[in-house]
Amino acid sequence: MHKILVLGGAHIDRRGRIGGETAHGASIPGHWFEEAGGGGFNAARNLARLGLAVRMISPRGGDADGQSVAEAALAAGVDDRPFTFLDRKTPSYTAILERDGNLLIALADMELYRLFSPRRLSVRAVRDAMAEADLVLCDANLPQETIATLSVKARHLGKRVAAIAISPAKVPRYRESLAEIDFLFMNEAEAQALVGKRPETAEEWPSLLRDAGLSGGVVTRGREAAIGFSGERSVSLLPPAIDTVADVTGAGDSLAAGVLYGVMNGLPFEEAMRFGAAAAAITVQSPLATAENLSEDLLRDMLALVPAAKILS
Repeated sequence: MHKILVLGGAHIDRRGRIGGETAHGASIPGHWFEEAGGGGFNAARNLARLGLAVRMISPRGGDADGQSVAEAALAAGVDDRPFTFLDRKTPSYTAILERDGNLLIALADMELYRLFSPRRLSVRAVRDAMAEADLVLCDANLPQETIATLSVKARHLGKRVAAIAISPAKVPRYRESLAEIDFLFMNEAEAQALVGKRPETAEEWPSLLRDAGLSGGVVTRGREAAIGFSGERSVSLLPPAIDTVADVTGAGDSLAAGVLYGVMNGLPFEEAMRFGAAAAAITVQSPLATAENLSEDLLRDMLALVPAAKILS
């Protein structure tokens, strides 16, 4: 069984949706939803449900939210090994959405991730986990210096490294580590924040990102074709048409998990991209950030709706 070590965000996501018209400075009816989340943690749960051995290491507070994250990890089959700070709060992301689902405002309480410093990577449990892993996955919730250190350590051990962008504000934390990253998963806004400009056509993303030092990655574009590249190969892939979309939260994280599942099983990159699109399609039909019914069988069934990738180079 392939082993994956995930280092990154595992926290609580809270989403409140307004039930009527938005009115600033007023109390508005709506409803509240809460679940465990975080880019790394979402990908970790998806990978575990797809049959890979996944270990997650992340800072955690000694509170009820931390226990909720632990329970979510157990339910998904993730080997959860947090750094627990008993006197701190577990990180959280709180969003207020308008009636149509658009983000109105959000508050990210992520200060605890600053304590995942490079020296934490020297703890024996982390060193052993990295040595045993076939691939190391991180997200940009980690401090820049920690990302740089773990990328070098993983590469020194001969491990492949994958990364999740998280947001336009955080993706620049990867800039000094791009040469050590095999796959970086991002949307167009994050890709633009990383390289400082947008190409004239989407098909030029691989060239622009290679020039920045990256050897492989995927740029998602909502309902438009995703652009992926690995080494010299570049592909374009339209997402499958889905009749019912419950929530797009976590779609990018599931796409990353699906692509990595394909890569770890030795598939050509363009076929791994199809597995990523299939995983994302399953996720957006769920009201949760990770689909609890995700499995290898369901993933392969969904492939029937995913078109063949177009080879760009």
